[in-house]
Amino acid sequence: MARSKKRLPDEAPRVRDAEATQRRILAAAKREFARLGLGGARVDDIALKAKANKRMIYHYFGSKEGLFQRVLEDAYQDIRAAEAKLDLAGLPAEKALEQLVRFTWKYYLDHPEFLTLVNSENLHKARHLKASKNIDVINRPLHGMVQSILDRGVQEGTFRPGIDEMQLNVTIAAISYYYFTNRFTGAVLYKKDFMTPETLKARIDFNVDTILRLVRA
Repeated sequence: MARSKKRLPDEAPRVRDAEATQRRILAAAKREFARLGLGGARVDDIALKAKANKRMIYHYFGSKEGLFQRVLEDAYQDIRAAEAKLDLAGLPAEKALEQLVRFTWKYYLDHPEFLTLVNSENLHKARHLKASKNIDVINRPLHGMVQSILDRGVQEGTFRPGIDEMQLNVTIAAISYYYFTNRFTGAVLYKKDFMTPETLKARIDFNVDTILRLVRA
């Protein structure tokens, strides 16, 4: 009869150490990629700021490209997880959509690194997301959530039928994304600070009004 293999006393601590090292690497990589992009970020600097051996980066993630892909996947996972906490299913459709628009705005405001990571990936024509085996699963809940809101709005008589879920999602993201990524040039062109509390409030209120006018029956 084969004897069961006993766990070595230090096996669990080693697993925890490996997980902690990966978390530190990912946190440092996220900051460096957001600050400098894929091309500008250096593995040596990421390792130094993560207090990790550079060889461990290649061991866990394969390459700088692999590390960037993982950072992107985690960034999308984080925003999808935050959206899931909104619990919009119990709200009237119009209120649910307003909450989603306001959430998207606030998330972009509070997580500028998400926008810069997406910008960097677009410069590389989304090759890392195309290679990802997880991104479709990560983003699927958003599509279902928005479609559910649209369907509920039609049933309630507040939304017009036939609205394309993808187009609405793109528009919600775009009206916030553009504002933040172009705030510096916009400030020069319009002679206005785009980031004061007053201008931020005026913009999100305008965004909500725009989206609701777009979908109302």
